[in-house]
Amino acid sequence: MPSLGASVGRGAATSTQEDLQFSDCILIMGSNMAEAHPVGFRFPMKAREKGAKLIHVDPRFSRTSACATTYVPIRAGSDIVYLGGLINQVLTQERWFREYVLAYTNATTLITDQYVDAEDDASGLFSGFDPATGAYDPATSNWEYAGAQGSASATAESKQGVEQQDDQPPRDPTLQHPSCVLNILRRHYARYTPAMVAEQCGCTEAQLLDVAEQLMSNSGRERTSAIVYALGWTQHTTGVQMIRAAAILQLLLGNMGRPGGGIMAMRGHASIQGSSDIPTLYNLLPGYLPQPDTRRDHGTLHTYIAQEQVKEGVWGSFPAFIISMLKAWYGDAATPQNDWGFDWLPRLTADHSELQTFLDMAAGNVKGYFLIGQNPAAGGPNAGLSREALRKLDWLVVRDFFPIESATFWKEGPGNPDPAAIGTEVFFMPAANSIEKAGSFTNTERVLQWHEKAVNPPGDVRSDLWFIWNLGRKLKALYAESTAEPDQGLHHMTWDYAHDGHAILPDGTPDTVADEPDPDKVLREINGYTVADGQQLQAYTQLQDDGSTASGCWIYCGVYPEPERNRARDRNGEIEKHVHLNWGWSWPDNRRLLYNRASADPEGNPWSERKRYVWWDAEQQMWTGLDTPDFEKAKPPTYRPEPNAQGMAAISGDSPFILKPDGKGWLFAPSGIKDGPLPTHYEPVESPVRNTLYRQQTNPAARAPVQPMNAFAPAEDPDFPIVGTTFRVTEHYLSGPMSRFDSWLNELQPAMFVELSPELAGERGVTHGDWIVVSSRRGSIEARAMVTPRIRPLHIQDRVVHQVGVPIHFGWAGEVAGSAANDLTSIVMDPNVSMHEGKVFTCQVRKGRLSEPSDTPSVPVVRRPQAAPMPETSPQAQPEGIKA
Repeated sequence: MPSLGASVGRGAATSTQEDLQFSDCILIMGSNMAEAHPVGFRFPMKAREKGAKLIHVDPRFSRTSACATTYVPIRAGSDIVYLGGLINQVLTQERWFREYVLAYTNATTLITDQYVDAEDDASGLFSGFDPATGAYDPATSNWEYAGAQGSASATAESKQGVEQQDDQPPRDPTLQHPSCVLNILRRHYARYTPAMVAEQCGCTEAQLLDVAEQLMSNSGRERTSAIVYALGWTQHTTGVQMIRAAAILQLLLGNMGRPGGGIMAMRGHASIQGSSDIPTLYNLLPGYLPQPDTRRDHGTLHTYIAQEQVKEGVWGSFPAFIISMLKAWYGDAATPQNDWGFDWLPRLTADHSELQTFLDMAAGNVKGYFLIGQNPAAGGPNAGLSREALRKLDWLVVRDFFPIESATFWKEGPGNPDPAAIGTEVFFMPAANSIEKAGSFTNTERVLQWHEKAVNPPGDVRSDLWFIWNLGRKLKALYAESTAEPDQGLHHMTWDYAHDGHAILPDGTPDTVADEPDPDKVLREINGYTVADGQQLQAYTQLQDDGSTASGCWIYCGVYPEPERNRARDRNGEIEKHVHLNWGWSWPDNRRLLYNRASADPEGNPWSERKRYVWWDAEQQMWTGLDTPDFEKAKPPTYRPEPNAQGMAAISGDSPFILKPDGKGWLFAPSGIKDGPLPTHYEPVESPVRNTLYRQQTNPAARAPVQPMNAFAPAEDPDFPIVGTTFRVTEHYLSGPMSRFDSWLNELQPAMFVELSPELAGERGVTHGDWIVVSSRRGSIEARAMVTPRIRPLHIQDRVVHQVGVPIHFGWAGEVAGSAANDLTSIVMDPNVSMHEGKVFTCQVRKGRLSEPSDTPSVPVVRRPQAAPMPETSPQAQPEGIKA
């Protein structure tokens, strides 16, 4: 998550779900936590029982909304306007936490005079945008901090407050300078007024002001507010900037690094966080080290480090992180003479993300593909194009519990495919489930937990670890005699994970699976060890850049600190302490609340006794408290770095954000984000309205590849005037491979349905339970109509905009079948992480079935002479839900 990384240092949830019970106010936005994460939702409910405000802002009224004290409906894709309106209120009402912001953020730092904001002429473009490449050029963007001379255009009066210390960027603690971050922030969000928010989002001005007041009155020394989000923010071309806006809001309110505060990023799987950490991301190495790239100066380890190392803060140890990883991967073969095997790492040559790979696959440029726990034939964006791409492969390996859509696309599915016309050879390899294998998972709050293997899997079913390890063994044997340089990385790769004897199951019986690797050995290597004697490392601060240490993932260093101590197995809940330091192990260094130095004031004292968490013990000369301090334990608050200090020595004792080079939370991001240093509203790639804030309609740096199967509706297209958004239900999981083969779950949610408002249903002649067809520029699906006031028409600009909600869980495989929601969505890619925009698209709705011809004409836009506010509706007056 580059949004949180650029804002506060780490791209991960800043707190834990348990910590939400200590919040005084919780804003849930981009998440239906009650239904998507019902176990964790008990903690917001505990907070509410103690008097906390629980706010839900979402296009749909859901069970989360029903449990909230305040519900606000908004148009899907308008979140940055809403968050910008909250930021505007915090600034215009002067309700920001002044002591926190001045000490712990870059609010006072000056930005170069050459910087041009998207607001300066309402173009929506920042300085540095290159129309030829469709991207911002870092060489000309001028988003960086000002130089030592400060701003040449500043008045003499504003220059008087500017301070310059050694090699630090100039700052203005008086906040008079026009180029200081806080003043840029004020100007940027000045037009995000309550009236503008109501016009763009469809809520009322009063609803925005009410939510702003609840957040502001529940933040400060004595009180803290939290923000919770999930895929409702992630799956947008502006998703990174939505999360950035939340981080700005939390920094202004002083909620980062404090109990009951922070940003909780909800993950949908048990180990989505782990999949990012180790990772399955195409452009990162384990621990968020950048993958070497031929388009950058990464020819040697030296130039790679020179390009990627940030010399101040935690990232000052970047050479130790990468060299220790190379030693873990290549063992004795990694030496100073061969750059520790750096040349053996694969290089990026272009965008190799999943979505781009499927576009390349559809063009016939990919020969083979492994699908491990994924189902693009039904669950990927523009599933129709994904199926067409799979048909162009020579071979496909699918590992899953059941023969899912991606394993049967060649003989089943929309269009009744002809197997004789499809040349893809599909290998279905049944996968073991969680109780049939041992290993760790890293959950949404960065906690590694170990699960033991309870039973042997049936027949030829095998774990993913078995598959990958044995595949690696076969490849190593195949290339054992090769002397070609590109094969040497595979040849020298350490791959010694065999069990020492037989594994024993919890009931005392032997593990009968042949060639099952030892997951403990894998985690021990990930943790790291000293090369000379193989002793396990205790913390990432022990890693060295001289080849004397090895670690597969530096952020996990400490999870296996001794040969027989796997801390992921820890199960002491310490209920009375509520921080649970001995339940599993949280990266980094078992810290449960990131940036917790900020829970104390600059002098090291708790902001208040009520929010006491981590503080400086002057008698013991160390940081102490309820959690592992996210700071150097013996660094006093009074510490100030020497000129040109590097690493952690460059971080002062009052700077909590230790992965940022200045130790500050970034309200303005001079680097790390590819589509602007501040969040700015752009319409989704498909929208029924024009962007009235800026001349730029959509994110200028996003990519929307157009091909016959990936067409897009233009703005205000009368054929597709309705906003579609996807969602999930509790009873099913993702596109359904783990739930639609379960009869009990299928009884609870037996059919595909689409939520639409009574008003839209009336316009289309639809009654509850009717068959309807939903169409987009990519395709059409059929479903039963769920007519419900849980989703409502909104007044946007000068018109009424309808929305429909489409669950994501169906396809043709399994015990129950239904149309795949992703036949409607498109392949677009945000510029930061190549994320798609599954949470918003434009569509049309008609009564009937796919087999019946359409007689629905283009629907004229319903306009109104002036804005009329939606009636205020309390959560108690909302329906509790209609079962599909």
